[in-house]
Amino acid sequence: MVVRTDIRRLTPDDLTAAWAQGGSPRDERTLPEPRRQVAFADNLESALHLARALASVGTVRSGRQRVKVVRLD
Repeated sequence: MVVRTDIRRLTPDDLTAAWAQGGSPRDERTLPEPRRQVAFADNLESALHLARALASVGTVRSGRQRVKVVRLD
């Protein structure tokens, strides 16, 4: 699965609190970033090809969104 998400902004207080608790400031399992687009691929090669295409979108290139390839079993 290939996902394009908005990047969640973190404040310095968020970072300090996460590090003080020994956790990660961005934990996708507990609080995933908002999804903008989802695509499915048959194999890894296809998924990476889709991810490269989505990475060329202006909002991804400017750092406001990110592209993730998620393995589904």
